[in-house]
Amino acid sequence: MKQFQEMNREELQAEYDKLSQVYAGHQAKNLKLNMARGKPGADQLELSQPILDVFNSKSDCISEGGVDCRNYGELLGIPEARKLFADYMGVSPEETIVVGSSSLTFMYDCMSRAMLMGVLGGDRPWCRYDKVKFLCPVPGYDRHFTICEALGVEMINVPLTEWGPDMDLVEKLVAEDETIKGIWCVPKYTNPLGGSYSDEAVRRLAALKPAAHDFRIFWDNAYAGHHVYEDTVVLNILDECKKAGSPDMAYIFGSTSKITFPGAGVAFFGASKANVDFTAKQLGAQSISWDKLNMLRHVRFFKNADGIWAQLDRHAALLRPKFDAVLTALERELGGTGAGTWVKPKGGYFVTYIAMPGCAKRIVALCREAGVVLTDAGATHPYHKDPDDSYIRLAPSYPSPEELAQAMEVFCTAAKLAVAEKLLA
Repeated sequence: MKQFQEMNREELQAEYDKLSQVYAGHQAKNLKLNMARGKPGADQLELSQPILDVFNSKSDCISEGGVDCRNYGELLGIPEARKLFADYMGVSPEETIVVGSSSLTFMYDCMSRAMLMGVLGGDRPWCRYDKVKFLCPVPGYDRHFTICEALGVEMINVPLTEWGPDMDLVEKLVAEDETIKGIWCVPKYTNPLGGSYSDEAVRRLAALKPAAHDFRIFWDNAYAGHHVYEDTVVLNILDECKKAGSPDMAYIFGSTSKITFPGAGVAFFGASKANVDFTAKQLGAQSISWDKLNMLRHVRFFKNADGIWAQLDRHAALLRPKFDAVLTALERELGGTGAGTWVKPKGGYFVTYIAMPGCAKRIVALCREAGVVLTDAGATHPYHKDPDDSYIRLAPSYPSPEELAQAMEVFCTAAKLAVAEKLLA
């Protein structure tokens, strides 16, 4: 097949007519398929089913040090959970807080507390500045952008490369503007590109000299262990900040949401001991303790950090064929057509499709009209404004293999149809 851009108008019209018939056939199937979010599939959830058997009515619910996990107390988390997730994050237990079930909730809480009460070393709450700004690598994670938008934090786009944010731009911006209070980072298996930050990017982030003395790196390690094709190594941001003389600049977030059960996992926070102590004082006004039974359940299920990594290997084995199916379909149906390009991720939960500029929203709409729900076009950018209208995030994890095959047939047809429409307009 010729590239769309090489076709004359008669050839484009013929291709459009053919694709319209194929698309009508997809619509007639009345499909109800969902590739909107990176949710674990049922087969992945089954991997953690035995965690439900860790406790019964006769179980010992006493943690190390004699803490009864059925009762109040241990605001920073039970000792064995702090050790387990500290080992997973690559920090010390004293630099760890184990919290509720959602790292996203704790990220929102950290941002909210910074706005209302300030951060360690700050001279006032962020809300007392005329403006508060955050750097947002794009394409990026829509939930980070939602937090900023909800709290009135102005977002500044920074291009995300295969190896991390455009550090020349990051360094320039933070050095010039004291109202820039932080940067969002998904360092390992970036959302949605699936790449990882290089050593140079991590070191340059740690060595930033912001005009704002209360600047924070929000280091969202949501996908730290979720390799699909390649288990890469990313430098530890807290270690690098210590080396650079800025130990308090990094906040690390993680959870077991995609390792055990979303909504019923355990979230954790890593930071300098000084930051942990400061955060603990703020948390004392918010909570008495978190769900310690769930912490203990996870400790007894995993036993140690090696148990977490082994579980992640099992997840990878289930995810890889689904990612293969998406990438194979894209290459077979769209390779050489000029309709768009895509990124093969090393890990994470997404395949990024980059459509011909001006086509992403139309592709998503066509898919929805044919029964395939995708994340809205524009979600990869602050304020849902993708200036090129080209980025689409595909999430292969949730559908069954059969559903995934059907969904990709619809997607590829929609991608070609949208391009033909645009060139004929």
